[in-house]
Amino acid sequence: MPSLSISVDVVIFSLRADDLKVLLIRRGRPPFEGLWAIPGGFLDSEESLEAGALRELEEETGVTNVYLEQLYTFGAPHRDPRGRVITVAYVALVPAAVQARAGDDTAEAEWHSIHHLPELAFDHAEIVQYALQRLRYKLEYTSVGFELLPNEFTLTELQTAYETVLDEKLDKRNFRRRILEADILTESKRYREGDVSGRPARLYRYKKNAVTQVKARRLFP
Repeated sequence: MPSLSISVDVVIFSLRADDLKVLLIRRGRPPFEGLWAIPGGFLDSEESLEAGALRELEEETGVTNVYLEQLYTFGAPHRDPRGRVITVAYVALVPAAVQARAGDDTAEAEWHSIHHLPELAFDHAEIVQYALQRLRYKLEYTSVGFELLPNEFTLTELQTAYETVLDEKLDKRNFRRRILEADILTESKRYREGDVSGRPARLYRYKKNAVTQVKARRLFP
């Protein structure tokens, strides 16, 4: 019977400079040495899939304490030149304040725009696109987007986050009315100075475990 290995890979998204970016590492060893890839590696025999994903993410990028969700299993026969390798992919979301660094076996760790990705190793381009599709879908019916934002945010910042991920403009008045009607936010007593209108803007937080069951594109056309 041919040998079979299992790996875990993590697509980690963040909103930075009004752009949706994915964290990539430049591989420091074969195969695909020198090419960019998503963080990941082989699963240890005594760890769970999620534990392996978190370990690889920390070892290769220094990122810890992230929102992590299993994405999909990729198992094309020749996806890895080292042999038969099935990978379980995860998606992670972090706010812009999270910093990354290259690990021991990576040459670089860097944020790249989802719209301008370099050539990726293995089948990682396919994995990233699948993760993006899943993120957009989940943003349409859950409050998962709050993981990309700081703890407190203005409605303008929230709308910008939705527009950046969905890659489409949303009507401001309708967005604000519907997002408040969804009852997934709570008002803060604090304000953000220097809003584009010139007036202080109220800060909001997502309610703990808040989920709206209405698709966002129907909620925010």
